[in-house]
Amino acid sequence: MRTAFSVDVVRAAERDLMARLPEGALMQRAAAGLAVACAELLGRVYGARVVLLVGSGDNGGDALYAGARLARRGAGVRAVLLSPERAHAGGLAALKAAGGRVSGDALADIARADLVVDGIVGIGGKGGLRPEAARLAEAARQAMIVAVDLPSGVDADSGEVQGEAVRADVTVTFGAYKPGLLIDPAREYAGALRLVDIGLDLPADAAVEALQYADVAALLPRPSAESDKYRRGVVGVVAGSSRYPGAAVLAVSGALRGGAGAVRYVGPAADEVLAQFPETLVHAGPPSKAGRVQSWVIGPGIGDDGDAVADVLDSDVPVLVDADGLRFLDAARVRGRAAPTLLTPHAGEAAALLGADRADVEASRLRSVRELAERYGATALLKGSTTLVADPAGGPVRANPTGTGWLATAGSGDVLSGLTGSLLATGLPARDAASTGAYLHGLAARLAATPDGAPILATDVAGALGEAWRDVSRF
Repeated sequence: MRTAFSVDVVRAAERDLMARLPEGALMQRAAAGLAVACAELLGRVYGARVVLLVGSGDNGGDALYAGARLARRGAGVRAVLLSPERAHAGGLAALKAAGGRVSGDALADIARADLVVDGIVGIGGKGGLRPEAARLAEAARQAMIVAVDLPSGVDADSGEVQGEAVRADVTVTFGAYKPGLLIDPAREYAGALRLVDIGLDLPADAAVEALQYADVAALLPRPSAESDKYRRGVVGVVAGSSRYPGAAVLAVSGALRGGAGAVRYVGPAADEVLAQFPETLVHAGPPSKAGRVQSWVIGPGIGDDGDAVADVLDSDVPVLVDADGLRFLDAARVRGRAAPTLLTPHAGEAAALLGADRADVEASRLRSVRELAERYGATALLKGSTTLVADPAGGPVRANPTGTGWLATAGSGDVLSGLTGSLLATGLPARDAASTGAYLHGLAARLAATPDGAPILATDVAGALGEAWRDVSRF
């Protein structure tokens, strides 16, 4: 599992470690890891042209010491000092002693560079780049860019980008991932991530975590020899309408592939559902009369059926609310439920639930998902370029690493709702069901995508869920 820690936590851990190490040893560890990463990217260090964009403070010091190591291996290293009077003295002296130089013509040196190292701003930076730094960062895009700890101009704690920022090809981060490296929009600026272990002693609880294959494999429900379809769990799906029967079909398609033993469908699209999936149990409604279930999914394509939402919320089993169902939520009623509730809005729906602007939700995903969970007393899954899951009890927010632009297609959210609701019915806690569902959903979209780039449909995503499940299960 990838775990990300806040700036305050990382800095406290650094202070504790520095108190036990010789002066400068921690920076040397970071610089050594950075230099190794740069050398591997260059392939051949001798004769390579490297430019360091150096701000004030320790971030610039890391870049300078790494540059000195590359210069000793024969690279031509030039340092562009954005604040010459505040450049790290020890790092600058080491660079000069190794044969590196201070740049006399920044733009000309950048234009000739094979690799540019972004050491402008460290993890404490707030707001976008200043104009001169932004100009250099834009010029550097013609070369390969390696960011030191995180791309300058992005917010380490929130993933927000408020102004111009460096767009790195690779980010070499020290000691721990920072939340902004796992959450959009900042994640898009970070490129490939490389973590350098510098010996930090970090707490058990992170700010953000991202499941990996092995984590998801451990969560996947597996039937035992004594299982039957009811013991494996039954998920109820309330979806679709005369106008949107396809939403019912897609939600059921996801539910059937989510590990539960059976799916009960309630709604007006029973004929369409049975035509595609004859194993589905159907009922005209209301949901409370449909039979025993271990979880409910309600919302995709139901239109104005607020009565069905109220009926489902009165149940004593976990409930997932998505799409149209979100319009009928009352925060106090959701908070008063004894059983878990899982909300799965996209940014526009989350904005309506929070009384905010969609642009604000998209720019501040981490804050928004936490606020949703707290306000409604429910687990919140905020869909988007980074899908995030927050628990009402607090703890680490989970960021899904398998998201892909291929999921930006009509109906893919319906598939996710059915899949996640089915995982709820198997007994997974809401946070685990949401993050496991998002992981499999994203992986299925990647598997369904064709090498020639042809568009895929929500039905393709649903069809690839079995392959995604098998792929993860191998771990």
